[in-house]
Amino acid sequence: MASTHDHPGEQAAQDPIKLISIRDTPLSVDEVLRAVGDDAAGGTTLFVGTVRNHDEGADVDELGYSCHPSAEDEMRRIAEKVAAEYPVRALAAVHRVGDLRVGDLAVVVGVSCPHRGEAFEACRKLIDDLKHEVPIWKHQRFSDGTEEWVGA
Repeated sequence: MASTHDHPGEQAAQDPIKLISIRDTPLSVDEVLRAVGDDAAGGTTLFVGTVRNHDEGADVDELGYSCHPSAEDEMRRIAEKVAAEYPVRALAAVHRVGDLRVGDLAVVVGVSCPHRGEAFEACRKLIDDLKHEVPIWKHQRFSDGTEEWVGA
């Protein structure tokens, strides 16, 4: 009898990267969830990053995201790295640029894997590496009139 790990559904998909995009329009959690849907996946993990109303003790009114022209290629490179490290069935990542308000979606990533633990680990690796390595910059504007740039 074959091992359960020999089943094709236990392996990474041939082309697991379903959606990589940087957009100046509102993001959709449903779009990312649909993109990572896979019948062989027992675990699907989503991370949704939103604009919060504070940062390091200061009240945030709004912010703007901008990116280097290579940002989407860097997102794909990171996605490929995550897909190579984990048995990813499907992966998606979208990031917003432009002016956003408190509560707006800034980033949505999703990963599906055969098991939940793998899905959690892969999704965490994906968002952490995107945040640290993709050349996207955040321009925060605070209630007291000050502002700051933050980014990879």
